[in-house]
Amino acid sequence: MGRRSDHTREELREMLVALGHAHMAEAGLARFSGREVAKRAGYSVGTIYNVFGSLDTLIAAINTRTFGLWADHLRSRLASGEPDRIRLLVEGYFTFAFENSNLWNAIFDHHLPADFELSEADRLQRGELTAIVIEEIAAILPAPERVGLPRLAASLVAVVHGHCAFAVSGSFALMEEPDPIGAAYDRVCECLTQVASGGRSPGSHWAGGGSSGIA
Repeated sequence: MGRRSDHTREELREMLVALGHAHMAEAGLARFSGREVAKRAGYSVGTIYNVFGSLDTLIAAINTRTFGLWADHLRSRLASGEPDRIRLLVEGYFTFAFENSNLWNAIFDHHLPADFELSEADRLQRGELTAIVIEEIAAILPAPERVGLPRLAASLVAVVHGHCAFAVSGSFALMEEPDPIGAAYDRVCECLTQVASGGRSPGSHWAGGGSSGIA
C-alpha cells in the first residue's frame, strides 16, 4: 500500500533515484523494473509516474547520477598526484566502466524518445565529465592550439569510448588485443601531440602535469 504522506515529492524523487540506481547496478538496463524500484521504496509503481511522468525520465535521472559518480571517479584519480594526468583520465574511463559495467552500459543503451528533453540540472551534471577532459587538455596545449577545445575533447572522448566499449564487450579479447587501455592512451597522445605542434607528425608521449609536457 502506498505511503504517499510519508515523504515530500522531492524526498520521493531522491529516494526513487537512489533505489533505482542500486537496482540498475544489480540488474542492468535489460532487467530493470520500475515496479521493483517502487516495491523497494514501499510505494506503488504509479508513484514513479506521478513523480517523474515516465519511466524514461526516472532512467535518465539514474544515468545522470552515474555521470556524477563517473566524474567523481576521474577527479579522485587526478588527485593522486601522478604526473601523467592524461593517462589517469584514460585509465579512469576504463576502470569506472569495468567496475560499474551495468550502470555504464545503461548510459549508452537507454534510448530516449526523440522529443525528450533533459532538465538543465541533468545537462549540467552530465557535462562535468567533458569539462574535466577539457580542463586537462587545456593545461597541456599551447594557447594558440586551444581553439575548438570542446570539439577536440569530444573527439578524444569518442576515441577512448570506442576502445573501452570493445574492451567491456570482450571484442578486443577476440581481436587478441592485450592492452586496450594502452592502445587508447597511445591514440590520444598521438592526437594531442600533433595538435600541440600545430600539425606536426605525432611525437612521443609525455607526463602532462601542467603548463607543458608535450614532446
